[in-house]
Amino acid sequence: MKKLLLVEPVVAIYSFASFMTYPLIQQYVYRSLWEEVNNSSFKNSLNISHCEINESNPIYIKQKEVQQRASLFSMSLDLSGLIPSLVVALILVAYGDHHGRKAAMLLPSIGSLVSSSFCFAMSYFSLTLYLFFASSLIGGFLGSFATFLGGCFSYVADLCHNEKQKTIRIALIDMILGLGGGLAGLSSGYFLRELGFTWSFVIISLLHFLNIGYIIFCLEDTVKVLDSEQKAFSIKVFKEIFCGVFLLFKTSSCRKRIVIILMLGTFMTYLFSNMGGVALFTLYELDAPLCWNEVLIGWGSSLSTLVFLSSFLGIYLFSCCLKDAYIVLIGIISWIGGIIMAAFATTTQTMFLVRLPLLFAAMPLPVLRSMMSKVVHDSEQGALFACIACLESLIGTVALIVFNSIYAATVTWYPGFCFLLAAGLSVIPFSIVCLLLCMGYQEKEHTILVNPEESMEDSVS
Repeated sequence: MKKLLLVEPVVAIYSFASFMTYPLIQQYVYRSLWEEVNNSSFKNSLNISHCEINESNPIYIKQKEVQQRASLFSMSLDLSGLIPSLVVALILVAYGDHHGRKAAMLLPSIGSLVSSSFCFAMSYFSLTLYLFFASSLIGGFLGSFATFLGGCFSYVADLCHNEKQKTIRIALIDMILGLGGGLAGLSSGYFLRELGFTWSFVIISLLHFLNIGYIIFCLEDTVKVLDSEQKAFSIKVFKEIFCGVFLLFKTSSCRKRIVIILMLGTFMTYLFSNMGGVALFTLYELDAPLCWNEVLIGWGSSLSTLVFLSSFLGIYLFSCCLKDAYIVLIGIISWIGGIIMAAFATTTQTMFLVRLPLLFAAMPLPVLRSMMSKVVHDSEQGALFACIACLESLIGTVALIVFNSIYAATVTWYPGFCFLLAAGLSVIPFSIVCLLLCMGYQEKEHTILVNPEESMEDSVS
């Protein structure tokens, strides 16, 4: 059977299954802690609200305690799988430069299958919440979400040699992630209401199993490796991997090195602000005065579909007449406007309308990935995306930890404080992009700065 060079179905299935897992775990933890604090069962009904808005009511104090404990639990859970995911992200994605891209997609899919199976067992047998930590560790050791994305973006970079095509194709992957996340968010509330946690986790496990089958049997690798060149992990292979990342900076000219560092700084600071702010939406919507149920949360999450779709259309149109840097600036402004509005949202209608100013907020990350990809040679794409994936995993986890900690400390006096903090931090990447433009940044310079004759043989000799 002829294999396909289509990684988009892999991204669609993986993102849908993963993004449906996150709100389910959050709500499972929230309900379990609610039952523990209130010493009563959580009754799921459209006519019963578990959200108290009267601050003088003792239930209101318990409600805030549940918010704090759920936030801190999420922080600890994210931290537990950080170190192994960093190492795996660095190794697997860079390994793909010479030994194939599929490993960086396959192992994280297997890890997600095992993790979702753990979640099924926990909900079915009513096991302790602390088993989530075992699930997180397994997912980290087999590859995280960032590892999977690093493999997918490297795969796409191998296929695209035109600069505009590369920007659009990378943006398409991001749009698929958004569509998958939006559909998963919309579906999660209905799945939870109709099927409960147990069968919802079963469906997620089946999706990951289907994805593994597609990767193994249907997806063709973009890096051709002869049987005689197949090598297991060895000291030489590890040396190639780490030297590949190291050479991104060592063999570059001073100007190119500064440009890459500034782009990475922009990427990391915007990612920190964006992930930290978005991660708190569910807890913020569960709390007073919004008091959303699972269906409203699902609808709210699904509106991210519009954000990623409009961002993709924005990139497609803006790339015809604007430099990549200006597209990034438009996206950051969109994010700042939307997240400030979220900080002052006190009604359901306002919270839904928050997604309007966020319409272009998903543009900066894919465009920045494309900008960095244009700087390096084809044989260094895996090393670049390994570096990005490692930093993405680190910054993403740190952002969740920091914002969950701050939210737990500020939820009693002003729940929207973290959103204002995210808006303030976004000024940093905005300023760095302006600095790049002031330096006279030109995209065509980057390809000249790369020496295509550089080879990995020099690094391992």
